[in-house]
Amino acid sequence: MSFVIARWIVGVFTFIGMVHVYWAAGGKWGSTAVIPQLPGEFARGPRPAFKPSALASFLVAMGLVVIALLVCLRAGLYFDPVDHQALQWGISTIALIMFARAIGDSELVGFFKKVSGSRFARLDTFFYSPLCLVLGAGLLVVAWA
Repeated sequence: MSFVIARWIVGVFTFIGMVHVYWAAGGKWGSTAVIPQLPGEFARGPRPAFKPSALASFLVAMGLVVIALLVCLRAGLYFDPVDHQALQWGISTIALIMFARAIGDSELVGFFKKVSGSRFARLDTFFYSPLCLVLGAGLLVVAWA
């Protein structure tokens, strides 16, 4: 069972990592829906909370691919399985980070965010945060199974 979960996790992290590579290379598709938005001032409408650089997008992509690689190592996908305790705790830490992302920062992201009504806020509530919960749970299964 954990092997199937590991394959799914690797696929999701790799896909999201490749999307970040696309953005780092200058792609624009979907980029406005994944950046938190601050409420607009003086009827200007919402504005992005930050503007990620190409380097930042590339570094996020590499981090996501590294997470996929760690899951591959732990579960024995494409490599011999690694049972080292440091890997187990490293993946568990990543799972906790995913849970923290789902809960949020109480302002812009997560289930308990204050800013709502934007496209990002709706996608975060119904897709991004639940995905983080599922990925976190899956990472714990892979780490401890």
